[in-house]
Amino acid sequence: MVNKVYFFVGALLLSLFAFPFASFAQDTASAIQPHFGFQEAVTPVAEEIHKFHHMMMYIITGITIFVLVLLVYVALRFNDKVNPEPSKTTHNVPLEVIWTLVPVLILLVIVVPSFRLLYFTDRVVDPEMTVKVIGNQWNWSIEYPDHDDLSFTSIMIASEDIDAEKGQKRLLSVDNPMVLPIDTTIQFDVTASDVLHSFAVPAFGVKVDAVPGRTNQTWVRVEKEGVYYGQCSELCGKDHAFMPLEIHVVSKEAFADWLEKAKTEF
Repeated sequence: MVNKVYFFVGALLLSLFAFPFASFAQDTASAIQPHFGFQEAVTPVAEEIHKFHHMMMYIITGITIFVLVLLVYVALRFNDKVNPEPSKTTHNVPLEVIWTLVPVLILLVIVVPSFRLLYFTDRVVDPEMTVKVIGNQWNWSIEYPDHDDLSFTSIMIASEDIDAEKGQKRLLSVDNPMVLPIDTTIQFDVTASDVLHSFAVPAFGVKVDAVPGRTNQTWVRVEKEGVYYGQCSELCGKDHAFMPLEIHVVSKEAFADWLEKAKTEF
């Protein structure tokens, strides 16, 4: 009993301290620095994921506090010193109905926004452009089928070749970053050429499995210009940790200029 009380006290403290720091980190932390909490949300999907997380934190914290209070009450009220002659009660119908219905109601409160979020993240509505992402051992192939089938391979820059003056980041920067226009609904077609990979960009709220022989889809609409990083989140071999994603989100005019240069370069 004592161990259970300690466990729930620890869980309560973690819940109470984690929630404010997670919210603070979401607004202030850089996408390239280790921090506690989420990266800043820059797409509608990421914003909805953060809202769902915050709602769940309130529910989890409430449940933890309630169970902790019950455990403390039971430990103090029904120990052998205070209650040397325990009750012989075996059934209590109202109590059994309550402890069955309350969890069901809590699950209903969770499942409705959960399904709504899943539908929102999965449904691609009227995309303005398409980008195809192919996971390879151990790099990414990027294709722009709407723009003369422009394609190139994105490979991590080796640590010894990193140029800090250009803003390159060790284990994150690549030789040919993906470039996307701001305020544009973009459909991602994600697949793989060899083994399972996973296309994941935390600031976008995106994590899609790349499966050989199958094309999975997701979408983004980035609302803030900047450089964003992701990585393969599926164990795919010895260099799994060395196939990052670097995505530059620029104005539509800058994107058009980049397209003209990229068609010549690639």
